[in-house]
Amino acid sequence: MRFRLRYLQHDLELQDGEFAIGRSASCQLSLDDPLVSRRHAVFTVAAGSVRVEDLGSRNGVLVNGQRIEGKVKVQPGDKVLIGSQELTLIEIAEEDPQRGMLRTTAARHPITLNRVPAVDLVTDEYNVTKVSYSPVDMANELSSVRRLDGFRVLGSVAEKALAMGRADEAERVLASSLAEVLDASRKGKVVPAPLAEQATRFAAKLASATGRGTWIDYAIEIYTTLQRPAPAVVIDELYGAFRKANAVDVGKVKAYVESLRGQLPSFGPADRFLFQRIEGLERLATLRP
Repeated sequence: MRFRLRYLQHDLELQDGEFAIGRSASCQLSLDDPLVSRRHAVFTVAAGSVRVEDLGSRNGVLVNGQRIEGKVKVQPGDKVLIGSQELTLIEIAEEDPQRGMLRTTAARHPITLNRVPAVDLVTDEYNVTKVSYSPVDMANELSSVRRLDGFRVLGSVAEKALAMGRADEAERVLASSLAEVLDASRKGKVVPAPLAEQATRFAAKLASATGRGTWIDYAIEIYTTLQRPAPAVVIDELYGAFRKANAVDVGKVKAYVESLRGQLPSFGPADRFLFQRIEGLERLATLRP
């Protein structure tokens, strides 16, 4: 029997020996995840079985939701959580090869994922070391929907941190991805509407939790650059954030409202209603002490 780790809809083949996972580039699977240690865990394949070991990581290794100690045998179908990344062990019969699989050896073809997951959140590019068949680039194999997955993974971690009152931790988890979206919008790249919505909603949540008005400025700048009204769910979050955050850039809010006012003749009823609510945000910003 052969074993694979299923991660991000791809199968990574485990050969006899060790397969290390962590943030270090020396690992066979390198993840730039703030919850992953430099050398976080190692899978060992020997005698037709697979074991996983926590290498003294800060956040531990969970197998089917249970934190492990030492080296633990894992069975096909078991789910292993490393940082915020979930991997599933798959068993494949020798006579049933799967085309399109990512093949890697522990020594020669390490995989580097430069974000969580390793996806440029705006383009369709994946920042990965080319591995396997010849090698190939993972970028062309996944649909554009996968661009959001990294943010969704981080977002779930951040939501838990916010629920526990750990606003600074949530901010650290999201900061890099939020900065990437803003940088892309400033450079004129196409930012998909669902991604813009997720990024600005989390920015507003961070503004409410940390009291930092710069996160409100972030959301306003994103939609000013995109030249469209923010969706209702973002506006709702911003109303709450305006009441809790300090030092909001009123000039940015006014500039955003003016840019939308110039587009009013082309707005339908729904966008006009959103515009009225955004005008309400401008009044809140102006009335702040």
